[in-house]
Amino acid sequence: MSPILRSFIRWNIRCSNAFDRLLPEDYRVDGNSDFRRGFVDRWLRPGVRIADIGGGKNPFINAGRKVELGAYVTGIDISASELANAPVGAYDATVCADIGRYQGTADADLCICQAVLEHVQDVEAAFHSIAGTLKVGGVALIFVPSRNAVFARLNLLLPEGLKRWLLHTIFPQSASDQGFRSYYDRCTPRDFTRLAAASGMVVEEARHYYVSAYFTFLVPLHMVWRAWVVLFRRVAGTQAAETFSMALRKVT
Repeated sequence: MSPILRSFIRWNIRCSNAFDRLLPEDYRVDGNSDFRRGFVDRWLRPGVRIADIGGGKNPFINAGRKVELGAYVTGIDISASELANAPVGAYDATVCADIGRYQGTADADLCICQAVLEHVQDVEAAFHSIAGTLKVGGVALIFVPSRNAVFARLNLLLPEGLKRWLLHTIFPQSASDQGFRSYYDRCTPRDFTRLAAASGMVVEEARHYYVSAYFTFLVPLHMVWRAWVVLFRRVAGTQAAETFSMALRKVT
């Protein structure tokens, strides 16, 4: 990409972010950041046993924080190489498995799953596997982009090669950890509530977020998308969320 085009995109991103500051606060909360900095923290306790699903080379809890908590962390990922490239000491044990097929050991206090389930073809099977990792009373903490988001619909429509090129060209920082194929199977707040119940879990807490950065590269497009999100939310409520977090407690 030419320096001029890169500068143009950066200017548009700054302008889009400035426009967002005019919106109510609940339209500006970034889901990924809120999940990492606020949603998960209140569930962490000394001596907690954690199943980190899909963390791979980027575990949710770093080695230093793990030591502070006295936590035991099992990394579960479909890729053996991702697990092997995790920082030393981040995991106490690793399991290379497809979360849609994994048979858990029902001993975890917490299961943390951030931006993983949109990449799973059968989310219902994944829910049963997640429940299988937890002891009764344990909690699954899940963050996921919604199938109803405009960017998710485009992701499903565009050819893989084209969408990866667009994503990595416009947002080059995404090249190292984004671009995996997405399916968004039943990835909506309503569907997750149903799947939780079918897997022996209940919703303890849910947060819904109405912001994403995918259209910030072009201010007019970003503003049209913003208008759509506001309108869609008025019609569909939380089903209009771009992303959402859920805490699901295993009861059976």
